[in-house]
Amino acid sequence: MGGFLGSDYVQSSGWPSLNSFGLWSRLFLTLILVLATSCSVNKKVTTISAASLMEDVAKAANKQSDLRVVREGMPAYLMLMDGMVEGWPDNDRLLLAAARTYSSFASAFVTEDDPAFRDVLLSRSKTYALRALEQRGLERPLTSPFDGFEAALKRTTGDDLPYLFWAGSCWAAWIGIHRNSIEALAELPRVEALMRRALALDEGYFYGGPHLFMGIWYASRPSVAGGSLERAHTHFSKAIEFGQGQFLMTYVYYADVYARKTLDRELFTSTLQKTLDTPADIVPELTLLNTVARQKAAKLLAQADEFF
Repeated sequence: MGGFLGSDYVQSSGWPSLNSFGLWSRLFLTLILVLATSCSVNKKVTTISAASLMEDVAKAANKQSDLRVVREGMPAYLMLMDGMVEGWPDNDRLLLAAARTYSSFASAFVTEDDPAFRDVLLSRSKTYALRALEQRGLERPLTSPFDGFEAALKRTTGDDLPYLFWAGSCWAAWIGIHRNSIEALAELPRVEALMRRALALDEGYFYGGPHLFMGIWYASRPSVAGGSLERAHTHFSKAIEFGQGQFLMTYVYYADVYARKTLDRELFTSTLQKTLDTPADIVPELTLLNTVARQKAAKLLAQADEFF
């Protein structure tokens, strides 16, 4: 699931239905029992086995178009991720997976009407993301001298790309909900540095994700703070090119962040309509994210008269 793709996309309310609760709770209890009884044998081996199963669950969830099923099952999944990290706390892959999962759940299923819960989820996501970066050799990514941080980034390679991109996405999501905090905003240059390095390593990674991030980055900032609508358009265009019409969240951000900022109602409307006209399962593993994108597109179109 994604990490930096966040807003008030889906309402989150109510208790899980009995059917979905039973399915997820059985999975949860089974893995908890396996992990608990393995403590005296080999916790890491058991964690590897559990992690393999969880990867399969994540792949299945990404292909799911019923958002309620995913929403109601995610809390148990998060607890399982916590348990696996507890069993193998220095595993960079587990740490990054946990960071992405927490950020995705907060972004897709917890609205801004519940800021305390969003903060809990995104704070955990940020913690895991920074720990993952440390395991990849970026010492003290939050507190090290910035020059040293940039020097360390220059030594990263293609193998580090997923960690740079997704950690930066999760970190940015946390900063987003603390945008009124000077301390939080002071961390933005480190996120930008992560994304610029990701862009340099592979601009097409995750359907042009680095370009999408930079498009949002330039469009959402005032010119006095380095914002540039011209640069934003360039990055959005590249993201759309790499996405090949398959990653619908790119269109949503293009409309919501860029078209609104430029007061271009025609672009706003046509881009969102393109999102709605594209099947969510055009790429099976993007079904969940694309379903969320389509919901957001419909909501934004209904608000067009408020924006223009």
